[in-house]
Amino acid sequence: MNVVTTKAGVRPREFVRVSGPDAADFLERMVSNEVASLDLGESRRALLLTPKGRVIAPLVVWRRGQDDFLLLAEPGLAEPVRTQLLRARFAAKCEIEPEEHTSHLVFGDAEGIPNEEYGAAAVEVLDAEPPGELLSDDELERLRIEARTPRWGYEIDDRVLPAEAGLTETHVSFTKGCYPGQEPVARLHYRGKANRALRILELDGAPEPDIEVLHGDKAVGRITSSVQGLSLAYIRTDVPDDAALTVDGARASIRR
Repeated sequence: MNVVTTKAGVRPREFVRVSGPDAADFLERMVSNEVASLDLGESRRALLLTPKGRVIAPLVVWRRGQDDFLLLAEPGLAEPVRTQLLRARFAAKCEIEPEEHTSHLVFGDAEGIPNEEYGAAAVEVLDAEPPGELLSDDELERLRIEARTPRWGYEIDDRVLPAEAGLTETHVSFTKGCYPGQEPVARLHYRGKANRALRILELDGAPEPDIEVLHGDKAVGRITSSVQGLSLAYIRTDVPDDAALTVDGARASIRR
C-alpha cells in the first residue's frame, strides 16, 4: 500500500504526565530505555516492566520540557502505569497524573512525535485536526501487521517476554542503569534464547486470535492478529523459515 503525505489515521492513546525536578531521574530508574538523555522535544520508546520482566505497558516517552515528560500509553493502560509509578515514587519530587489528549497519525513529512509502528515515516500529532483523508482502521492494521509491530492486548500481554515480541530491539537499552525487570531481560539477551518469535504469515482468510499454527500434526504457534491474507503469529524459533504450515486447515507460510 502506498502512503502519501496527505494520509492520516486515528491513533487511540491514553496519557500520563510525569513532571517535577526529579522527573527525569525517576523515569530513568523506572523504564527500560534511556530517557534522561532526551533533548527537549525528543521521544523514545520504552517498557514499564514487572520485576520478573513481564510487560506492564509499552510506552512512548516524550520530553516536553526540562522537567516535564508525557507518557503515551495504549488504551486502558494509563491507570496501571500511573499506579505502578506512584508505588515506586517514594521521596522523588515529581507529580504523576493522567492527561487528556487526542492523537492522530500523519504519514510523511510532518511535525510531531515520531511513530515507527507502521513501516512508513509517520508522526503523532496531539490535539489537532488531521490533514487530508483518514485511513480506515483496517488499512492501518494491515500496515502494522506488514511492519511486524506488536500491539498491546494482541501480541503483547503479561504472558509474553519482551524478546519474543522483538521489543528488546526497539524499547530496551542494555547500557543504561538499573530498572525493574532489567535482570531477567538482560539474562535472556546475553545468556539465553527466546523459544518463540513474532512472525508474519501469508495465508488465506483472516483467522481469529489464538488459533493454533500447525507444522504437520504438531502445534508450533498461535495467531495473534489478522487481516485478509496476512497474520501475525508467535512461532517456535526451531521451525524452519520454509516450513509448510497450516492454520485452521488452510496452508500458511512464513514471510521471509
